[in-house]
Amino acid sequence: MKLSNKIACLLFAATAVVAASCENDNINPYDYNNNGDNNQNQGSTEVLKTAMAEYPVGSLVWTKDTTLTESVEIPVGTSLYIEPGVTVTCKSDVKVPVEIVVLGNLYCMGTAEKPVTITSDTKKPADWGGIICGYNSEEVVLNHVDLSYAGATPTESSVSFQNKLFKTTLDGGVPAFHFCNVNGKFVVADCFFHDVYNDQTYFTGGQGVIYNTIFADSGNAADGGEAINVKAGCKLDIANNIIYNACTNAFKLSNAGNSETVPLTRLTAYNNTIVNCGWRRAKNKKGGSIWLEKAIAPTFVNNLVYDCRFGMKQPKKDGADLANSNVAPNYYFASTETGVKQMSKDADLIIWNDNDIKSSVAGQLDPLFRNFKRTDGMNINCEVDDAAKGAPVAFDRSWNFNLQPTSPALSGGTTGFSRVFPTGLAFFGMKRVMFLDNSNDQNYYFTAPLPTSRFGAAM
Repeated sequence: MKLSNKIACLLFAATAVVAASCENDNINPYDYNNNGDNNQNQGSTEVLKTAMAEYPVGSLVWTKDTTLTESVEIPVGTSLYIEPGVTVTCKSDVKVPVEIVVLGNLYCMGTAEKPVTITSDTKKPADWGGIICGYNSEEVVLNHVDLSYAGATPTESSVSFQNKLFKTTLDGGVPAFHFCNVNGKFVVADCFFHDVYNDQTYFTGGQGVIYNTIFADSGNAADGGEAINVKAGCKLDIANNIIYNACTNAFKLSNAGNSETVPLTRLTAYNNTIVNCGWRRAKNKKGGSIWLEKAIAPTFVNNLVYDCRFGMKQPKKDGADLANSNVAPNYYFASTETGVKQMSKDADLIIWNDNDIKSSVAGQLDPLFRNFKRTDGMNINCEVDDAAKGAPVAFDRSWNFNLQPTSPALSGGTTGFSRVFPTGLAFFGMKRVMFLDNSNDQNYYFTAPLPTSRFGAAM
């Protein structure tokens, strides 16, 4: 029995009573490490209680580390809760890449002290697929999640492909996180996404907030890859994130796919820090930091762009809906003359605004990060993943992108704009969880931070 079928079968089983047809498969359906009596993995018909919380009837709860050798499918109407400190390891030596396909709801409830970790056994990009959500996914919460080494190409047997999610052809990898339900909700908060082979996120629908998250080292030289890729059907607040070394763009924003049922996207992105993006895409002149296309009309302000191939750009002269956009002020720093030239007013397809703050000569207006070392001999048009030839070095968690007290980027931003969700988003699947420790930092209500007059993120 396939793992996805095992879970579906478990939905009809009580905690203590298991149907005979599923009995053999229920012994260890997720291939748990340290499997024991405390693993709540059965889709209980009663309230499930762990050391941390009580969960509503019908919940699937992962309380211990697990190794996945097959894809997991969360059925429609079912919620999977992953408790703090749980590590999910996806095996790479499998015929069909492991995926976590969410047709129902997913709640990764990590904390700062005990994040949820989703990784691979060999720790190489494209070791596994990603978290791929279905058209009926109502809620997905990624709170304090360390997600890495995703982006594998699906096969005809892949759960995402069988459910016609994201890929209709087998010509490239899936993103680390994909959401598509126009009427659904998701949050990515205080997470660390890194070493992903393709796009780190890809959205074709949904109401969401993305904040306080690090997106590092995404994409590959052959196919590219964005940190945040948004199409039509979304309402998003994106704030206070750090994006480092996205192969193509930090942000690729578009209204592609809008229709009578898929509305145009509304998006506010502010106080994000974008560093060393776009350097592997020189041959096709695509990519840099922010790519606006196909009638997108975002609010995009107070962002700090540091040593990226280009500033804000569009694929053609009338690509973005600039008349209805708010895309300044943003802060652009270039440490090289090449960088200055490629983000200048006369650069090809650059979106220029006199209210932006930009280096006019190399090294001017350095924002003065507290702890960050630029790549020696950096070449922002480098085509190979080799730091010795000018490519960015791998992300270092010891870096600190907060600004020094004398930074010129500490003022000049605007606060005169509205967030899409000024009062936040409520996730009712978390509201129904009865936490037993009042001191934990779980919350069912997520709100992007207030904008500040500084540029970039403060983490």
